[in-house]
Amino acid sequence: MMLYRSYQSYCHRLQHDMYFLTSTSRLNEQVVDKIVLQLNRVYPQILTNEEAEKFRNPKASLHTRLSDLLKHLQKKGDRHCQEFYRALQINDEQLFNDLPSRKILSPVFFLACFSVAAGLALFWYCCNSETQVVGRARRILGFSPIIIGRHVRNICLLYLEDMSRN
Repeated sequence: MMLYRSYQSYCHRLQHDMYFLTSTSRLNEQVVDKIVLQLNRVYPQILTNEEAEKFRNPKASLHTRLSDLLKHLQKKGDRHCQEFYRALQINDEQLFNDLPSRKILSPVFFLACFSVAAGLALFWYCCNSETQVVGRARRILGFSPIIIGRHVRNICLLYLEDMSRN
């Protein structure tokens, strides 16, 4: 699980995802009905029968019912919002995976990008210096299978050998 998401409450996530969920044709009528039924039947403490009937009323527009449901769940607390996310994942996993709150990048992604940038900078520095540095770089790259992948290391070594010949 991502570091950012672990500190964010489900109510805050739902508030963040509300516009995405209520925008045109993200959730269709059947999926909303399934979610409401699941929150009512599987977790009757989340939605009472009266609340479920209100959020399934075909006389109101889907946008209004969904907006009211999300606001209602936010008022009830974090556990209710968590159960909504669970119901959404069960009934529409693709939409669940596309939620904006799930797209927030983890620190591991930034660390990986920084590592690649630092590796390329070191490689560029070694290749643009005198040939003495190339020999030292070859030793460093030769003993670093943990730092960079085997294929990347082999490509770097071949490039360094080619540079030392020229």
